[in-house]
Amino acid sequence: MDVKAVRNEFPILHQEVNGHPLVYLDSSATSQKPRKVIEKLDEYYRGYNSNVHRGVHTLGTKATDEYEGAREKVRRFINASSIQEVIFTRGTTTAINTVASSYGRANFQPGDEIVITPMEHHSNIIPWQQIAKETGATLKYMPLQPDGTIRLEDAKETITSNTKMVAIMQVSNVLGTINPVKEIARIAHEQNAVILVDGAQSAPHMKIDVQDLDADFFAFSGHKMCGPTGIGVLYGKKALLNDMEPVEFGGEMIDFVNLYDSTWKELPWKFEGGTPIIAGAVGLGAAIDFLNDIGLDQIQEHEHKLAQYAMDRMQTVEGMQIYGPEERAGLVTFNLADVHPHDLATVLDAEGIAVRAGHHCAQPLMRWLDVSATARASFYLYNTEEEIDRLVEGLQTTKEYFGDVF
Repeated sequence: MDVKAVRNEFPILHQEVNGHPLVYLDSSATSQKPRKVIEKLDEYYRGYNSNVHRGVHTLGTKATDEYEGAREKVRRFINASSIQEVIFTRGTTTAINTVASSYGRANFQPGDEIVITPMEHHSNIIPWQQIAKETGATLKYMPLQPDGTIRLEDAKETITSNTKMVAIMQVSNVLGTINPVKEIARIAHEQNAVILVDGAQSAPHMKIDVQDLDADFFAFSGHKMCGPTGIGVLYGKKALLNDMEPVEFGGEMIDFVNLYDSTWKELPWKFEGGTPIIAGAVGLGAAIDFLNDIGLDQIQEHEHKLAQYAMDRMQTVEGMQIYGPEERAGLVTFNLADVHPHDLATVLDAEGIAVRAGHHCAQPLMRWLDVSATARASFYLYNTEEEIDRLVEGLQTTKEYFGDVF
């Protein structure tokens, strides 16, 4: 992969921050956008801005073709069997909430179990907490190994005949753990449970095949994979989605409306009430084209090398504590001695280096790690080893600034 050529496609990377060339190491929060995506959004608003599905005029037809064309691109990107299984949402959070509210409300009852893990993002914890309270189901947590991985033996013990739902992230946004979701899906299905996979941190970085994973539901966001904010995807097996009720009601998702009752459109539109996120979907389609042109295998290999290089370099810094397994996705979460992560991130920002600091929407995991917060450097297809060297130099600067804690 020609990283220099890739970087040239991202206008935002070619600037200075606080007098230093920008080093952007926060792609797990949101990725930067290539020129192809920016131009596609501009093309939509300049050339064929219109509502979809409703008009027969030229602009409406063009907008509809682009919107539904993006759905087909998503279908191929994750290898869904039908466009009816691809629902556009505002993001991963909305997708998970849709499943929890619709599927959970109809299928959970007292005595049923919802199994998740302590490493989940809040967006894959709180919806299940709420639906468990509403339905009387029990929330259970799969135990983690000391390095933040999951043993299949523990999955088998936690998932029982009472389990109705397993909800798990494919890649941890804190630890970088790559969870064995295919094997966990098999275990869940042996117990007649369904599985939802949070793909927010995996879909941008590796090939996804929902049929091979045998995921019942799969959720991800566009803004973490070079696409716009405000657009995401819920994949669901057609049979499950057909049996689920919509969670938003109004225009676009209806078939017939009578005075006292209504019927819904077929999939996927029954879950897309109101004017959909047209520009976001079109931009996501352009992002998928961009990623496919480069190749997900090449992106994953590049990020793996960066993560290994970063861990090797960062471990040379006195006082460094790195969290998570040795084999990981493209991010490193860490603390530096007793320097608060927010102070660390502030010093790095003064050097033009953008990292994330805080609990990363994973407070239960922070308590499991016995820390209040951490810093995180996350990598993507446009990052380089030279930028990691800059990070290490910034960490040394931080040490000098807070020398009294070392």
